Amino acid sequence: MPGKHQHFQEPEVGCCGKYFLFGFNIVFWVLGALFLAIGLWAWGEKGVLSNISALTDLGGLDPVWLFVVVGGVMSVLGFAGCIGALRENTFLLKFFSVFLGLIFFLELAAGILAFVFKDWIRDQLNLFINNNVKAYRDDIDLQNLIDFAQEYWSCCGARGPNDWNLNIYFNCTDLNPSRERCGVPFSCCIRDPAEDVLNTQCGYDVRLKLVRGELEQQGFIHTKGCVGQFEKWLQDNLIVVAGVFVGIALLQIFGICLAQNLVSDIKAVKANWSKWNDDFENHWLTPTVSEVLSTAGPQQNSVIGSPGLAPPSRHAFFGLGGLYPEPTFKNW
Repeated sequence: MPGKHQHFQEPEVGCCGKYFLFGFNIVFWVLGALFLAIGLWAWGEKGVLSNISALTDLGGLDPVWLFVVVGGVMSVLGFAGCIGALRENTFLLKFFSVFLGLIFFLELAAGILAFVFKDWIRDQLNLFINNNVKAYRDDIDLQNLIDFAQEYWSCCGARGPNDWNLNIYFNCTDLNPSRERCGVPFSCCIRDPAEDVLNTQCGYDVRLKLVRGELEQQGFIHTKGCVGQFEKWLQDNLIVVAGVFVGIALLQIFGICLAQNLVSDIKAVKANWSKWNDDFENHWLTPTVSEVLSTAGPQQNSVIGSPGLAPPSRHAFFGLGGLYPEPTFKNW
Protein backbone atom coordinates (compact mmCIF):
# COMPACT_ATOMS: atom_id res chain seq x y z
CA MET A 1 0.00 0.00 0.00
CA PRO A 2 1.23 3.56 -0.73
CA GLY A 3 2.45 5.55 2.19
CA LYS A 4 3.56 2.46 4.12
CA HIS A 5 7.05 1.04 4.30
CA GLN A 6 7.62 -2.63 3.59
CA HIS A 7 9.71 -4.36 6.24
CA PHE A 8 11.61 -7.52 5.40
CA GLN A 9 12.70 -9.75 8.28
CA GLU A 10 16.33 -10.71 7.95
CA PRO A 11 17.30 -14.34 8.63
CA GLU A 12 18.56 -15.07 12.14
CA VAL A 13 19.64 -18.03 14.26
CA GLY A 14 16.79 -19.24 16.45
CA CYS A 15 17.76 -18.85 20.09
CA CYS A 16 15.28 -21.45 21.36
CA GLY A 17 16.59 -24.24 19.14
CA LYS A 18 20.20 -23.23 19.70
CA TYR A 19 20.11 -23.22 23.49
CA PHE A 20 17.81 -26.24 23.70
CA LEU A 21 20.34 -28.23 21.64
CA PHE A 22 23.13 -26.84 23.83
CA GLY A 23 21.40 -27.80 27.10
CA PHE A 24 20.35 -31.20 25.78
CA ASN A 25 23.89 -32.08 24.71
CA ILE A 26 25.63 -30.75 27.79
CA VAL A 27 23.65 -33.28 29.86
CA PHE A 28 24.79 -36.09 27.54
CA TRP A 29 28.34 -34.76 27.64
CA VAL A 30 28.44 -34.84 31.44
CA LEU A 31 26.82 -38.30 31.64
CA GLY A 32 29.19 -39.66 29.00
CA ALA A 33 32.21 -38.28 30.84
CA LEU A 34 30.88 -39.86 34.06
CA PHE A 35 30.44 -43.28 32.43
CA LEU A 36 33.88 -43.05 30.86
CA ALA A 37 35.45 -42.09 34.21
CA ILE A 38 33.74 -45.04 35.94
CA GLY A 39 35.00 -47.43 33.25
CA LEU A 40 38.57 -46.16 33.44
CA TRP A 41 38.46 -46.26 37.25
CA ALA A 42 37.25 -49.89 37.15
CA TRP A 43 40.05 -50.82 34.76
CA GLY A 44 42.53 -49.04 37.02
CA GLU A 45 41.31 -51.01 40.04
CA LYS A 46 41.72 -54.27 38.13
CA GLY A 47 45.20 -53.28 36.87
CA VAL A 48 44.13 -53.26 33.22
CA LEU A 49 45.53 -49.78 32.55
CA SER A 50 49.00 -50.94 33.62
CA ASN A 51 48.68 -54.18 31.63
CA ILE A 52 46.74 -53.57 28.41
CA SER A 53 47.16 -57.18 27.30
CA ALA A 54 44.73 -58.18 30.06
CA LEU A 55 41.92 -56.90 27.85
CA THR A 56 42.44 -59.79 25.43
CA ASP A 57 43.24 -62.42 28.06
CA LEU A 58 39.67 -62.57 29.33
CA GLY A 59 37.67 -65.17 27.43
CA GLY A 60 34.30 -63.56 28.13
CA LEU A 61 32.86 -60.08 28.11
CA ASP A 62 34.32 -57.46 30.41
CA PRO A 63 31.30 -55.34 31.48
CA VAL A 64 33.60 -52.33 31.87
CA TRP A 65 33.71 -52.20 28.05
CA LEU A 66 30.05 -51.13 28.12
CA PHE A 67 30.86 -48.12 30.31
CA VAL A 68 33.89 -47.16 28.23
CA VAL A 69 32.22 -47.49 24.81
CA VAL A 70 28.90 -45.91 25.81
CA GLY A 71 30.66 -43.17 27.76
CA GLY A 72 33.05 -42.45 24.89
CA VAL A 73 30.27 -42.21 22.28
CA MET A 74 28.12 -40.02 24.54
CA SER A 75 31.07 -37.74 25.30
CA VAL A 76 31.96 -37.26 21.63
CA LEU A 77 28.35 -36.61 20.61
CA GLY A 78 27.73 -34.32 23.57
CA PHE A 79 30.89 -32.31 22.88
CA ALA A 80 30.12 -31.88 19.18
CA GLY A 81 26.49 -30.91 19.77
CA CYS A 82 27.20 -28.65 22.75
CA ILE A 83 30.13 -26.69 21.30
CA GLY A 84 28.65 -26.72 17.81
CA ALA A 85 25.41 -25.12 19.04
CA LEU A 86 27.07 -22.65 21.38
CA ARG A 87 29.70 -21.46 18.88
CA GLU A 88 27.45 -21.92 15.85
CA ASN A 89 30.07 -24.16 14.29
CA THR A 90 28.59 -25.86 11.22
CA PHE A 91 31.35 -28.49 11.04
CA LEU A 92 30.65 -29.77 14.56
CA LEU A 93 26.90 -29.64 14.01
CA LYS A 94 27.20 -31.64 10.78
CA PHE A 95 29.48 -34.14 12.53
CA PHE A 96 26.88 -34.45 15.31
CA SER A 97 24.08 -35.05 12.78
CA VAL A 98 26.00 -37.60 10.70
CA PHE A 99 27.30 -39.51 13.76
CA LEU A 100 23.83 -39.61 15.35
CA GLY A 101 22.28 -40.65 12.04
CA LEU A 102 24.82 -43.46 11.66
CA ILE A 103 23.98 -44.77 15.15
CA PHE A 104 20.27 -44.59 14.33
CA PHE A 105 20.64 -46.61 11.12
CA LEU A 106 22.86 -49.19 12.87
CA GLU A 107 20.19 -49.65 15.55
CA LEU A 108 17.51 -49.94 12.86
CA ALA A 109 19.56 -52.51 10.92
CA ALA A 110 20.26 -54.51 14.09
CA GLY A 111 16.54 -54.60 14.94
CA ILE A 112 15.58 -55.77 11.45
CA LEU A 113 18.29 -58.44 11.36
CA ALA A 114 17.34 -59.67 14.84
CA PHE A 115 13.72 -60.06 13.69
CA VAL A 116 14.59 -61.79 10.40
CA PHE A 117 17.37 -64.08 11.69
CA LYS A 118 15.89 -65.04 15.07
CA ASP A 119 17.30 -68.58 15.08
CA TRP A 120 20.80 -67.36 14.25
CA ILE A 121 20.58 -64.72 16.99
CA ARG A 122 19.47 -67.39 19.47
CA ASP A 123 22.44 -69.59 18.58
CA GLN A 124 24.84 -66.65 18.90
CA LEU A 125 23.33 -65.75 22.27
CA ASN A 126 23.82 -69.35 23.47
CA LEU A 127 27.43 -69.24 22.33
CA PHE A 128 27.97 -65.84 23.95
CA ILE A 129 26.57 -66.96 27.32
CA ASN A 130 28.57 -70.21 27.29
CA ASN A 131 31.80 -68.29 26.59
CA ASN A 132 31.06 -66.11 29.59
CA VAL A 133 30.23 -69.16 31.72
CA LYS A 134 33.75 -70.44 30.99
CA ALA A 135 35.25 -67.16 32.24
CA TYR A 136 32.96 -66.85 35.28
CA ARG A 137 35.77 -66.85 37.86
CA ASP A 138 38.24 -64.89 35.73
CA ASP A 139 36.71 -61.45 36.22
CA ILE A 140 34.75 -60.17 39.22
CA ASP A 141 32.66 -57.77 37.11
CA LEU A 142 31.66 -60.55 34.70
CA GLN A 143 30.85 -62.77 37.67
CA ASN A 144 28.55 -60.13 39.16
CA LEU A 145 26.85 -59.60 35.79
CA ILE A 146 26.13 -63.33 35.34
CA ASP A 147 24.84 -63.62 38.91
CA PHE A 148 22.54 -60.65 38.38
CA ALA A 149 21.17 -62.09 35.11
CA GLN A 150 20.55 -65.54 36.63
CA GLU A 151 18.82 -64.09 39.67
CA TYR A 152 16.73 -61.59 37.68
CA TRP A 153 15.51 -64.06 35.05
CA SER A 154 15.42 -67.08 37.43
CA CYS A 155 17.63 -69.16 35.16
CA CYS A 156 20.84 -71.18 35.23
CA GLY A 157 23.27 -71.42 32.34
CA ALA A 158 22.45 -70.77 28.68
CA ARG A 159 20.17 -73.80 28.21
CA GLY A 160 20.25 -75.29 31.71
CA PRO A 161 22.40 -76.08 34.80
CA ASN A 162 24.56 -78.59 32.92
CA ASP A 163 26.11 -75.72 30.92
CA TRP A 164 28.26 -75.11 33.99
CA ASN A 165 30.26 -78.19 33.02
CA LEU A 166 32.05 -75.81 30.65
CA ASN A 167 33.64 -74.03 33.61
CA ILE A 168 36.80 -75.62 35.04
CA TYR A 169 35.66 -74.97 38.63
CA PHE A 170 32.15 -76.42 38.28
CA ASN A 171 32.60 -79.37 35.88
CA CYS A 172 31.94 -82.88 37.14
CA THR A 173 35.13 -84.57 35.95
CA ASP A 174 36.98 -86.75 38.45
CA LEU A 175 40.15 -84.72 37.90
CA ASN A 176 38.52 -81.53 39.13
CA PRO A 177 39.89 -80.76 42.62
CA SER A 178 37.67 -77.72 43.16
CA ARG A 179 35.24 -77.61 46.08
CA GLU A 180 32.66 -76.29 43.59
CA ARG A 181 32.92 -79.48 41.52
CA CYS A 182 29.57 -80.58 40.09
CA GLY A 183 27.89 -77.52 41.53
CA VAL A 184 26.42 -74.25 40.30
CA PRO A 185 26.82 -70.62 41.41
CA PHE A 186 24.62 -69.41 44.25
CA SER A 187 22.65 -67.30 41.77
CA CYS A 188 21.15 -70.51 40.35
CA CYS A 189 19.63 -71.43 43.70
CA ILE A 190 15.98 -70.82 44.55
CA ARG A 191 16.18 -68.58 47.60
CA ASP A 192 14.15 -69.26 50.69
CA PRO A 193 12.20 -66.08 51.55
CA ALA A 194 12.74 -66.83 55.25
CA GLU A 195 16.53 -66.60 54.90
CA ASP A 196 17.95 -63.24 55.94
CA VAL A 197 21.55 -64.11 55.03
CA LEU A 198 22.47 -65.15 51.52
CA ASN A 199 23.89 -68.67 51.37
CA THR A 200 26.68 -68.48 48.80
CA GLN A 201 27.39 -72.23 49.16
CA CYS A 202 23.91 -73.41 48.30
CA GLY A 203 25.06 -74.64 44.90
CA TYR A 204 27.83 -76.97 46.12
CA ASP A 205 27.45 -80.57 44.81
CA VAL A 206 23.93 -79.77 43.62
CA ARG A 207 24.19 -81.40 40.21
CA LEU A 208 25.86 -84.44 41.76
CA LYS A 209 23.00 -84.84 44.23
CA LEU A 210 20.47 -84.35 41.44
CA VAL A 211 22.05 -87.21 39.49
CA ARG A 212 21.83 -89.43 42.56
CA GLY A 213 18.21 -88.46 43.11
CA GLU A 214 18.89 -86.98 46.54
CA LEU A 215 17.23 -83.63 45.63
CA GLU A 216 14.16 -82.57 43.78
CA GLN A 217 15.45 -80.63 40.81
CA GLN A 218 12.53 -78.27 40.47
CA GLY A 219 12.51 -77.07 44.07
CA PHE A 220 16.18 -76.38 44.72
CA ILE A 221 17.76 -74.64 41.73
CA HIS A 222 16.51 -72.96 38.60
CA THR A 223 16.45 -75.46 35.76
CA LYS A 224 15.51 -73.23 32.84
CA GLY A 225 18.16 -71.69 30.59
CA CYS A 226 18.74 -67.95 30.46
CA VAL A 227 18.20 -67.76 26.67
CA GLY A 228 14.65 -69.10 26.94
CA GLN A 229 13.90 -66.95 29.99
CA PHE A 230 15.19 -63.86 28.22
CA GLU A 231 12.95 -64.56 25.21
CA LYS A 232 9.97 -65.03 27.54
CA TRP A 233 10.78 -61.75 29.30
CA LEU A 234 10.91 -59.95 25.95
CA GLN A 235 7.50 -61.32 24.98
CA ASP A 236 5.98 -60.36 28.33
CA ASN A 237 7.40 -56.83 28.17
CA LEU A 238 7.22 -56.29 24.42
CA ILE A 239 5.25 -53.03 24.65
CA VAL A 240 7.63 -51.52 27.20
CA VAL A 241 10.74 -52.58 25.26
CA ALA A 242 9.29 -51.33 21.96
CA GLY A 243 8.30 -48.05 23.62
CA VAL A 244 11.82 -47.53 24.93
CA PHE A 245 13.38 -48.17 21.51
CA VAL A 246 10.87 -45.93 19.73
CA GLY A 247 11.50 -43.19 22.29
CA ILE A 248 15.26 -43.41 21.77
CA ALA A 249 14.79 -43.35 17.98
CA LEU A 250 12.51 -40.29 18.12
CA LEU A 251 15.00 -38.55 20.39
CA GLN A 252 17.79 -39.21 17.89
CA ILE A 253 15.66 -37.99 14.95
CA PHE A 254 14.71 -34.87 16.90
CA GLY A 255 18.38 -34.15 17.64
CA ILE A 256 19.33 -34.58 13.97
CA CYS A 257 16.51 -32.28 12.80
CA LEU A 258 17.37 -29.66 15.41
CA ALA A 259 21.05 -29.65 14.42
CA GLN A 260 20.24 -29.48 10.71
CA ASN A 261 17.81 -26.63 11.28
CA LEU A 262 20.49 -24.74 13.18
CA VAL A 263 22.98 -25.33 10.33
CA SER A 264 20.43 -23.96 7.85
CA ASP A 265 19.90 -20.85 9.98
CA ILE A 266 23.64 -20.25 10.27
CA LYS A 267 24.11 -20.63 6.50
CA ALA A 268 21.21 -18.24 5.82
CA VAL A 269 22.70 -15.60 8.13
CA LYS A 270 26.13 -15.99 6.51
CA ALA A 271 24.62 -15.71 3.04
CA ASN A 272 22.72 -12.58 4.07
CA TRP A 273 25.85 -10.98 5.51
CA SER A 274 27.80 -11.84 2.35
CA LYS A 275 25.08 -10.28 0.17
CA TRP A 276 24.94 -7.18 2.37
CA ASN A 277 28.72 -6.85 2.23
CA ASP A 278 28.71 -7.10 -1.58
CA ASP A 279 25.93 -4.50 -1.83
CA PHE A 280 27.82 -2.19 0.51
CA GLU A 281 31.01 -2.44 -1.53
CA ASN A 282 29.21 -1.90 -4.83
CA HIS A 283 27.14 1.01 -3.58
CA TRP A 284 29.59 2.89 -1.39
CA LEU A 285 33.10 1.89 -2.39
CA THR A 286 32.88 1.79 -6.22
CA PRO A 287 32.67 5.33 -7.76
CA THR A 288 30.36 6.13 -10.65
CA VAL A 289 31.42 8.19 -13.72
CA SER A 290 29.60 11.26 -12.38
CA GLU A 291 31.50 10.98 -9.10
CA VAL A 292 34.76 10.65 -11.00
CA LEU A 293 33.95 13.72 -13.13
CA SER A 294 32.97 15.76 -10.09
CA THR A 295 36.31 15.00 -8.43
CA ALA A 296 38.38 15.51 -11.60
CA GLY A 297 37.88 19.30 -11.79
CA PRO A 298 36.27 21.51 -14.45
CA GLN A 299 39.29 21.57 -16.76
CA GLN A 300 39.46 17.80 -16.97
CA ASN A 301 35.65 17.50 -17.15
CA SER A 302 35.64 19.53 -20.35
CA VAL A 303 38.00 17.17 -22.07
CA ILE A 304 36.42 13.90 -21.02
CA GLY A 305 35.12 12.21 -24.09
CA SER A 306 36.75 14.68 -26.51
CA PRO A 307 38.26 12.97 -29.53
CA GLY A 308 41.96 12.40 -29.39
CA LEU A 309 42.25 13.16 -25.66
CA ALA A 310 43.06 10.65 -22.97
CA PRO A 311 40.94 10.15 -19.83
CA PRO A 312 41.93 12.04 -16.71
CA SER A 313 45.09 10.97 -14.94
CA ARG A 314 44.85 8.52 -12.08
CA HIS A 315 45.58 11.33 -9.61
CA ALA A 316 42.18 12.86 -10.39
CA PHE A 317 40.50 9.88 -8.82
CA PHE A 318 42.11 10.57 -5.46
CA GLY A 319 40.84 14.12 -5.28
CA LEU A 320 38.82 13.27 -2.14
CA GLY A 321 41.74 12.08 -0.11
CA GLY A 322 41.99 8.61 -1.62
CA LEU A 323 38.40 7.61 -0.85
CA TYR A 324 37.77 5.99 -4.25
CA PRO A 325 39.92 3.32 -5.81
CA GLU A 326 41.26 3.70 -9.31
CA PRO A 327 38.40 2.83 -11.71
CA THR A 328 38.74 -0.18 -13.90
CA PHE A 329 37.71 -0.55 -17.50
CA LYS A 330 34.13 -1.49 -16.57
CA ASN A 331 33.60 1.95 -14.95
CA TRP A 332 34.24 3.59 -18.28
